[in-house]
This record gives sequence, C-alpha cells and structure tokens, in this order.
Amino acid sequence: MKKKMKKGKVTMTVTIGIACFALALVMSMQFKIVNETDITSIENMRESELRAELANWKSKYEETNQQYEEVTAKIEEYKNNKQSNDETEKLVNQELSQVNQLLGKTDVQGEGIEITLRETDNEEISRITSDDLVLIINTLKSAGAEAISINDERIINMSDIVDINGNFIKVNGQRILAPYILKAIGNQSYMESALIGNGGPIDEMKKIGQDVSIQKVNKLKIEKYNKDIKMKYIQ
Repeated sequence: MKKKMKKGKVTMTVTIGIACFALALVMSMQFKIVNETDITSIENMRESELRAELANWKSKYEETNQQYEEVTAKIEEYKNNKQSNDETEKLVNQELSQVNQLLGKTDVQGEGIEITLRETDNEEISRITSDDLVLIINTLKSAGAEAISINDERIINMSDIVDINGNFIKVNGQRILAPYILKAIGNQSYMESALIGNGGPIDEMKKIGQDVSIQKVNKLKIEKYNKDIKMKYIQ
C-alpha cells in the first residue's frame, strides 16, 4: 500500500513539472511575440492594415492568455489533489496502525496487571496446566483486556496453548516454563475483580493451594507477536 502511495506522489510530481514547463513555454511565447514586433514596419502601415494587424495580435494574445489560465488552473488542481492524497495517506496509516495493534503486530504499553503463577514443591497440589492459563486468559478478555502475553509470548486469536506430555506447556509453538508470568493491559480493577472474585480462576487456584499473585502496573509493556500470521482455510 505504501509503495502505491509513493508511486502516486512521483506521478503527481512529474505531472506538476510538465504543467510548469508548459506555463513557462506560454510566457516565453508572449515575450517572443513582443520582441518580434517591427516598430518601423508598423509606422509605414496604412490605417486599415494597422487595424487588421492589431486584431491579429489581439487574437494571439487572447489565445495565449487562455492557455496561461488553463495551465494555472491545472497547477492549482494538482496542488489540491496532492493535499487530498496526503490526508488519505495519513488516514490509511492510522487505520493500518490500529489493525496491527488488533492483530498483536506492534509493541504496546499501558496500565494493567501482571499475574505470576509458580509451581510448588508440594506433590499434593496439582501442577499448573494449559487449561489454567486458557481460563485466566478468557477471563481477562471478558474483563476487557486489550493485550495479553504469557512469558512475553503475545496472545492473539490464533495462539495455541497446549500441554506437552504433561511435562511443559507450549505457547505459540514455544516451550515455556514456570514461573508463568501473564501480562494484561486494560482496566486494572475490572480484570483483578474478575480473577480473584468468588468463583474466579485465581480464587479457585488459591483455594487448592496454588501459588498465584497479582500486581497492578501503571506502565506495562507487552511485546508484539513476532511470527507470521498464516491462514490455512480462508481463501
């Protein structure tokens, strides 16, 4: 899209250059007409001849002046089009930036919460699973989280969070190990209440003895999704 914008600007610049050249040519014609006027021959002409010659020069002047006005109007039109294209490019860039943010393709920062889940040495307490992480993520999304990551792996709609042989968890195809640190940008109070309120996922995890903590962060940074987004079935 940006290449098309640049190509459009080059085309417009060349067109304006041609128009300016045409304007200069028209003006030079006017000067030439004046310079080629022979004053001596005019003095020797009869009145009827002078009238005819004057009418001829007037016609040439009007024609040249009309060409000048047309070229001037064209230049003004090109300038207006350039301003319009600049505004369009700015709008397109803003929309592209918003789309990239929604897709998780840009680093973002803002207020939010940081959740830390640690494994315990107590064998009677169940280990943290991918299902635990998915439940927390879904709760955060329902509470209005605008961006989420686990151990700096950005979570997008196509992210996969799976257990591998009950030994470790993979997120976006990458192996991650405890402690699991989830970052979420959004309204701190809403997200915290959804997680620790009665029946919330962290409330339930704490009831069975799992080590989970939440910290509010006023300037939280979440890194972008650094892999290609591939569609298997959408055509």
